[in-house]
Amino acid sequence: QVQLVESGGGLVQPGGSLRLSCAASGFFLRSYSIGWFRQAPGKEREGVSCISSSAGTTNYSDSVKGRFTISRDNGKNTVYLQMNSLKPEDTAIYYCATSCRLRSVGSWGQGTQVTVSS
Repeated sequence: QVQLVESGGGLVQPGGSLRLSCAASGFFLRSYSIGWFRQAPGKEREGVSCISSSAGTTNYSDSVKGRFTISRDNGKNTVYLQMNSLKPEDTAIYYCATSCRLRSVGSWGQGTQVTVSS
């Protein structure tokens, strides 16, 4: 079965860190740019970060720039999102996809919940 599975979410205090994983099964991630997206309660889904297939290019939304780092390990068929200095406004369900453009994503996985709260 071809799918991406997100994991690594949880409850963390403001200022804390989490590392999200996006693991592929049924296909190889190395041929794809991978995007991380998030959707907060009552808000539209938005792009967070993107990494090119070669990992030569990374992009971040202004809201996470300097705090989040995207990386990939093609040998493990996994993309990561290291999130530091977390803020309550980072609370959302985080999703990954084989596209960096929100409108190009055809289907979504279940995502992983990140809650930043004291």
